[in-house]
Amino acid sequence: MKKIALILMLAFAFLYKAQVVSEPKNNPEEWSKLYEPFRIAGNLYYVGTYDLASYLIVTDRGNILINTGLADSLPTIKNNIKKLGFNYKDIKILTLTQAHFDHMGAMADIKKETGAKLYVDAKDAEELKSGGKTDYELGKYGVTFKPVKPDYLLKNNDKIKLGNTTLTLLHHPGHTKGSCSFLFETKDQNKTYKVLIANLPSIIIDGAFSEVKKYPSIQNDYAETLKAMKNINFDLWVASHASQFDLHKKRKEGDSYNPQLFMDKENYFKRLQVLEQDYLDKVKQDSSKK
Repeated sequence: MKKIALILMLAFAFLYKAQVVSEPKNNPEEWSKLYEPFRIAGNLYYVGTYDLASYLIVTDRGNILINTGLADSLPTIKNNIKKLGFNYKDIKILTLTQAHFDHMGAMADIKKETGAKLYVDAKDAEELKSGGKTDYELGKYGVTFKPVKPDYLLKNNDKIKLGNTTLTLLHHPGHTKGSCSFLFETKDQNKTYKVLIANLPSIIIDGAFSEVKKYPSIQNDYAETLKAMKNINFDLWVASHASQFDLHKKRKEGDSYNPQLFMDKENYFKRLQVLEQDYLDKVKQDSSKK
C-alpha cells in the first residue's frame, strides 16, 4: 500500500508540474482568432491575431518582429508574414513589450527557427530565462512560456538598429518589471510618421501594492511610467493588444492603407487617464490599511 501511495503521489506531482508550466486553457478566443495582416504605416505591419498584436518592421537589412502572441500564434504569424509577401526567415531581430505568455508564447520557437537575435528590456531578462516562473504575479499561478535566453539587454532610451530603421526602447515598468514601449520613425511616399508602439500600464494584481513582496518598487514604477507616457511625442500609436487601441472599431478587414486611422492621440490619453485612476485607487488600498 505504501508503494502504491508513493507512486500516486509522484504521479500527482508530475501532473501538477506539467500543468503549471503552461499557458491557461481558458484564454479569450480573440487571442487565437485569425486576423488579416495589413500595413499600418510606412514599413510597419500588423501580423498578429485578432487581439494579440505582433508587429513586423521591414528594413533593407532584414526584419524586426515585436511580440509573438501565444504558443499557438506561431502558424498565424508565419502565414501573415507570407500573405504580406515577406519571408519569415528574414526576421533578424526579435523584441517584446512585456514578458507575459500572451506576448511571449511563440518567441522561443521563432528565435530557434529564424536565428534572430533577441533584444529585451534588462528588467525582464530573469522572467524570460525562467519562462515566466519568476514573474511577481503570474508566476504564482504557474502561467508560463518556453524559456528563452536574450542576446542583448537594454535600458531606457537604448537603440535597436537594423538597416534603415532605429527603434528607441522606452522603459515603462509596472505591468512587468521590464515592460517597455518603442518609438521610431517611418515614412511612405507622402509623409514621415513618428510611431509609438505602446505598452499600456494596466494593473494585474488584486491586492495592494505593498503586498507584492517580489516587486517592492511596483508602486513607484507605475507612477514613473504614467508620468513618462504622458510626455511622449508621437504622430500615431498602436499597443500590445488590438483592443487597447480600438483596432476593430477603426478598421475592417480589407480596408485600404490609411495611417490616419492610428493618429488618435485623444484616445491614447483617455486610456492613460483610466489607467492612472486605477493606479490611484490601488494606492488608496494601501492608505486604508495603515
